[in-house]
Amino acid sequence: MTLLPSEHPSELPSDQTPLYHHALPQLEAWLRELGAHQQSTHSCRWDLHRPQWSALLELEVEELKVSWHQEGRQSVRHFPYGLSRADMEAAILAGP
Repeated sequence: MTLLPSEHPSELPSDQTPLYHHALPQLEAWLRELGAHQQSTHSCRWDLHRPQWSALLELEVEELKVSWHQEGRQSVRHFPYGLSRADMEAAILAGP
């Protein structure tokens, strides 16, 4: 069976698609596009660094947990997978 380009498992659906409609390889590809790096010891944890802050993204069972670190402070938010990828990305990149 040959996959069409639109059926490739790591190709991302529309950014308006809720995250729960993304296969794991698609979620991982999206996190890489954001600039996040997967931790080698915990495959569900991703590190994201920006000039003003850093964040730990954790793929949990029912939500994405984001822990931002900035100037010695930590902010934690939990985002349900029902959010669109665009909304999730905007929330993550807005920072703490």
